[in-house]
Amino acid sequence: MSERQPEDLTILVVEDYEDTSLAMRLALEHKGFHILEASDGAQAVEVANSVRPEVVLMDLNLPVLDGFAAAERIRANPELKETVIVAVTAHHDQDLRARALAAGCNAFVTKPIDFEWLGDLISNLLP
Repeated sequence: MSERQPEDLTILVVEDYEDTSLAMRLALEHKGFHILEASDGAQAVEVANSVRPEVVLMDLNLPVLDGFAAAERIRANPELKETVIVAVTAHHDQDLRARALAAGCNAFVTKPIDFEWLGDLISNLLP
């Protein structure tokens, strides 16, 4: 379990629906996290490579580049090997969970997100 405080962590929220992205950002900022946003998979890879967030919350169904491919590209950067990637989706399909983990995600959560639980999950996943 990590002993880092939320204000020391940057989370990249990757979500193509503006309302959902806003809700996630506000909930996470309220918990003290520093939040960055991307609205498609290609933008997520670009932001992750330049900013190196500690955590990426990756929607799986994204335009331009889906969340699976974006996670794979983030994992391909050796400087991001410690980055925690959490797959986020509205679907409960076990196949999606397996695909997300195979793409390099550390965890899989379904919407709607329990942000109290998510904060604990992030803390437990951080090196």
